[in-house]
Amino acid sequence: MTVRTYLWGMRLSTLAALAALGAVLYYVDPVRDGILGRVLFYVSLFFSITGMATLFLFWVRRRWNVNEVVYQNVGLSFRQGMLVAFAVCGMFALQSFRLLVWWDAGIVIAGILLIELWFLSR
Repeated sequence: MTVRTYLWGMRLSTLAALAALGAVLYYVDPVRDGILGRVLFYVSLFFSITGMATLFLFWVRRRWNVNEVVYQNVGLSFRQGMLVAFAVCGMFALQSFRLLVWWDAGIVIAGILLIELWFLSR
């Protein structure tokens, strides 16, 4: 698969995830639908943020590192996009239980940074 094909697939998947997130926000009542409504919200939010963060990080890498191998940027951007999505969804989940304070957000971000450092050191 070429990078161009991957990026078009990622763009279309991100648009589909954003449409799903919009549908969940419009049609799902979290009080009435209970845990299923929350799961649908978090899954669609995760895929939306993963797609947007991956595309943005790939764009940034292409602008700053012109002479770098493109295929390395794709995998790195996807992994970091997923980590950003995990952090955002984790903080949203903490906030939904009214447990999010600034040091909890710091712990979530530090955990994500440690995971990324582990991947970079391998």
